[in-house]
Amino acid sequence: MKKKYAAEPYRIKVIEHIRQTTKEERIKILKNAGYNPFSLRSEDVYIDLLTDSGTSAMSQEQWSALMIGDEAYAGSRSFYRLESVVKNITNYQYFIPAHQGRGAEQVFLPQLVTKKGMYYISNIHFDTTRSHVELAGARAIDCVIDDCFDLQTYHPFKGNFCLNKLEKTILDKGKENIAGIIMTITNNSAGGQPVSMENMRQVSEMAKKYGITTIIDGARYAENAFFIKEREEGYQDMDIIDIAREAFSYADVLLMSAKKDGLVNMGGFIAIKDHEELYNKCRTYIVPMEGFPTYGGMNGRDMDALAVGLMEALDENYLRHRIDQVRYLGDRLREAGVPVQYPIGGHAVFVDCKSIAPHIPYDQFPAQSVTNAIYIEAGVRAVEIGSLLLGRDPDTHENIQSEMELMRLTIPRRVYTYRHLDVVADAVIHVFEHRSELKGLAFVYEPPILRHFTAVFKPIDSL
Repeated sequence: MKKKYAAEPYRIKVIEHIRQTTKEERIKILKNAGYNPFSLRSEDVYIDLLTDSGTSAMSQEQWSALMIGDEAYAGSRSFYRLESVVKNITNYQYFIPAHQGRGAEQVFLPQLVTKKGMYYISNIHFDTTRSHVELAGARAIDCVIDDCFDLQTYHPFKGNFCLNKLEKTILDKGKENIAGIIMTITNNSAGGQPVSMENMRQVSEMAKKYGITTIIDGARYAENAFFIKEREEGYQDMDIIDIAREAFSYADVLLMSAKKDGLVNMGGFIAIKDHEELYNKCRTYIVPMEGFPTYGGMNGRDMDALAVGLMEALDENYLRHRIDQVRYLGDRLREAGVPVQYPIGGHAVFVDCKSIAPHIPYDQFPAQSVTNAIYIEAGVRAVEIGSLLLGRDPDTHENIQSEMELMRLTIPRRVYTYRHLDVVADAVIHVFEHRSELKGLAFVYEPPILRHFTAVFKPIDSL
């Protein structure tokens, strides 16, 4: 029986022309970019699946909202409109805008690191979060369930915390040494996998038991709420916004990159439930780091567009199509035998490159090799989520071996059609069928922090 996928709940009003290059051109272009897709020029990319961060198409209502932006340095009307929306969605008392998620992280995370030897615990820290934890003088520990690493077996909430690991970590490290617990929803590095409401509730109860602050990394909270509605008993008849509100009730703080489920090209924020002292510390610290507390690195027009986008992202018809687009690409790859994280996640399809290229060691970055190969094949840009992204141990400086070597095919919101995804699928399938030709990579230049963004590589046989 033919699978059904939701049609686009919008029609296209403005288009952007994209250039197609030849395979010969792409070979030269990739070499000049140091075999790092981050260093490719956008104009040399046909279908850009590098990230869903800041790459959404905005609605006509958002474009209209831009025109009423108030660019006052202090006390902007746009700030108060955005604050009202965030408080409505979260039921939190305090709100501070930031230029994006990492701006919120760099302001907030150091506030809970009060001494040396502290830790943040997450289901899985994403790259910028892990880096800001380390820059704050703490260490990052991941406590995701083991099912996360079984890529082929179905589990409805592979992003969940392992509660036993979590409690053991708290007891081993000492509750006084845990700066905070970060619930990443959806769990990006786990393959865009959702976290169940029951798991969030249990994590919250454990945090309260030990007196630990609980933080939600909510970049994709609306997608997580949709999965809860689909998969968790008792939520089928609830509105998405009410599911989101319940999730936020299990945390003390929300850090959000609004470039994802805010449907804007730039923006983020810190929301704090009811801790006035913590709010005042962040409000003070944001001034030198981001800007005055009523703009925090954002233009007034961007705050107004975000106020609209946050509500649009909670629309169930939009979310159904959003999840179906990702599922469509994942289904095409699975049907061709390409190993991917299953079930398909919320914002991306994660391809298991450890299985595709077992002949490439982890420290020669098999997922980066596959990522480069699909660019050469079809001009598709993706991103590695594996040992390259994890980086080096901050104490030993040894390469950290990732449990999973994944290539993330990240779908921008409201940008591409199903036919574009067919082009992506055909390219990945071709590379999979010629996987024995893939070669590992070695560093020519390795940055000390967030190395995957700006590193330069060479294929092993050309060194």
